[in-house]
Amino acid sequence: MTNRREPTLFESLIPILFLILLLVINVGIFGSEALGGSNQIVLILSAAVASIVAIRIGFKWQEIQDGVVKSISSAMASILILLLIGSLAGTWMLSGVVPAMIYYGLQILNPTIFLVAACIVCSIVSVATGSSWTTSATVGIALIGIGQALGISEGLVAGAILSGAYFGDKMSPLSDTTNLAPAMAGTDLFTHIRYMTITTVPSILLALGIFLVIGLTNSSDGIIEGKQAILAAIDGTFNISGWLFIVPVVVVVLIVKKMPALPALLIGTLLGAVFALIFQPDLVAEVAATASFDGKLYETFAGISPALTNGFIGTMQAMFGDISFTTGNAVLDDEGLLSSSGMNGMLGTIWLILSAMIFGGVMEGAGMLKRIASAIISKVNSIGSLISSTVGTCVFFNLTASDQYLAIVVPGRMYADTYREKGLAPENLSRTLEDSGTVTSVLIPWNTCGAYHSTVLGVGTLTYLPYCFFNILSPLMTMLVGYTGYKIKKLVSKGE
Repeated sequence: MTNRREPTLFESLIPILFLILLLVINVGIFGSEALGGSNQIVLILSAAVASIVAIRIGFKWQEIQDGVVKSISSAMASILILLLIGSLAGTWMLSGVVPAMIYYGLQILNPTIFLVAACIVCSIVSVATGSSWTTSATVGIALIGIGQALGISEGLVAGAILSGAYFGDKMSPLSDTTNLAPAMAGTDLFTHIRYMTITTVPSILLALGIFLVIGLTNSSDGIIEGKQAILAAIDGTFNISGWLFIVPVVVVVLIVKKMPALPALLIGTLLGAVFALIFQPDLVAEVAATASFDGKLYETFAGISPALTNGFIGTMQAMFGDISFTTGNAVLDDEGLLSSSGMNGMLGTIWLILSAMIFGGVMEGAGMLKRIASAIISKVNSIGSLISSTVGTCVFFNLTASDQYLAIVVPGRMYADTYREKGLAPENLSRTLEDSGTVTSVLIPWNTCGAYHSTVLGVGTLTYLPYCFFNILSPLMTMLVGYTGYKIKKLVSKGE
């Protein structure tokens, strides 16, 4: 019989403090290169410290390992999506889909309205698809390219994209988190969405206002003067056509029709490959010529049909490896706007996610996260502190468990009874879970969402964090509205 006991608060905090200390040292030394591998090692070392604590309080190694495997299993869907996003980005670049988006976007948008327009476009796409991930991987990639061509900071552009993407993710009935939060709190989907408008609409309006002010004060005259050169360079490299938009439209329609993300993304990848063969045969041959291969069947197949052989090699290279196109335009070439790394480019992010889930799995399995959260609940003595504690707990789980679903599920279970005891309707809890658990996940580099979006958009998490105005405002707004709303209700009930 195992003499297992609950961890003390101090024991539960030891791995967290170790993680924070080592991350500070690590980032201070490696800087922007910390995500290249050293942060992953920090997370694994922190998991080792957590394992030592777990063994000390009576857990066996097999139990710890089972917790890690369970945690990693919960992230497998995200990892598979990441791999397919990498291949989709490759074939969409090779086919000219992304260059076409940049080409037409440059003609329509200007620096003054670009950030506002980017945020609104991403909001619409995300509401339609129910997925911030899909939004980043489709229109998000194109908007990053357009913004850089217009001379706008990539952090600002990513902030506008993610503000819109997470607004739509929160408000869409198709979103998994929008369905998960009311399920955990004990309310229904549409009541939850109605309650969220109270905090979400003011947050997005404030964010749009900030983006508009930035746009009005942003000066990019020099870049705008060179816009025609950029357009000419894209047009000279790719066969640009409106027909290319069939590919992203099909993917969005499939997701709106509730096709699961993995088959929808695979279809988008294969459509991109087909359109590459149709619209960009010369570029496909160019990529094939630069690819590395030494298979014995190459000469045989090339002798039968060089075009088909080059098509196979070129599209496969786009799906799994590096492709890059030189246009002769410094803005496009120096920024690498017309390049992709395929599935291979996602491996570093997958490494980060696996390392984070190892740490989260040990902490969750040994009950250390629950112990820390319980300590927070014990300090709750008012409505304001209850809502603030819920927000803080969701952010804490995003930081430590590295997964937005855990940041909704665990606090949802923990606080449901407390909200009822305080006389608060369950939709208050579900709204708070979304306003803090969903939107802050993208602000943390080692969280699955932060790792995903930073990789897909090619912008570091800490680079875009200050400009994700909607994501920053949402938890603050939910605390403000929740607390003041309750105070007003209390005053009215007293007849004051």
